[in-house]
Amino acid sequence: MSHTPAKNSTFARRVRTMAMHGALPHALILSGTGDRAAAARFVAAAMQCSAKEDKPCLSCSQCRKVLEDIHPDLHFVEDGDHKELSVKAIREFRSDVYIRPNEGTRKVAVFPRAEQLNERDQNVLLKIVEEGPAYAAFIFCVENSSLLLPTVRSRCAELKLQEEDEMLAPDMALLRAFSTGKSAAVTEYLTQLEVRKLHREDLVKKLRISWRVCAEALLLQKGKQAAEPALQEGADLLQRSLTTKQLTALTQLLHHYALESNYNVGVGHVLGAIAAEWETKL
Repeated sequence: MSHTPAKNSTFARRVRTMAMHGALPHALILSGTGDRAAAARFVAAAMQCSAKEDKPCLSCSQCRKVLEDIHPDLHFVEDGDHKELSVKAIREFRSDVYIRPNEGTRKVAVFPRAEQLNERDQNVLLKIVEEGPAYAAFIFCVENSSLLLPTVRSRCAELKLQEEDEMLAPDMALLRAFSTGKSAAVTEYLTQLEVRKLHREDLVKKLRISWRVCAEALLLQKGKQAAEPALQEGADLLQRSLTTKQLTALTQLLHHYALESNYNVGVGHVLGAIAAEWETKL
């Protein structure tokens, strides 16, 4: 499952409250310093969730497909090779948005790097946001919403993320891969991250949080209570699955590369190094 906001974070509570009252807007701006892509998946899951209450439940088939990036009605619109979104990407999006959902109740378009949208793109999107089909939903992720045109901002509700929200949201898929004690599972998942063109800043956060989970797991193995309840699930998984020697090695490994990634190093280089070094620890 993908990295998601902590269950009891301010952001998660607000989204659940809006979903419970049927008040999730069709156009949202997610701004601030947290993990905006993960927050967008959380909102999209709330929109698609098949549970009758407490949306997103994060366990129904609709939620799981959203969080695993395999839902046919969730589309991330971005261009990892250019500073701005290409004309082709915008045209493809504009054509796709008018095709009815395949299996969900909404067709959700996420712009994980809305700063890629130039003025022309935003004006095209403004018309779609205003006049598009009722089933369409739009999520714009940007650190500072002032980078979007006032006309776009006026058509969207804005939710601000805080660093505390993303700091307590571990990547459970990565932790599960490590918990198998098999290098192949870790290599496969890290390869997926590289294919997705993970940004260096996101990699730093992912490794830093995972390192903290490992530290919590070591506390549990020593019979001590975990200090951060939001990391409990991941810590419990690792302390049950790995030996103390393996867990200590993993803690050191993640700590080292979390620091290494702060410097101007390639994401692919770091992911490859982690996979190779973890294999030697098993």
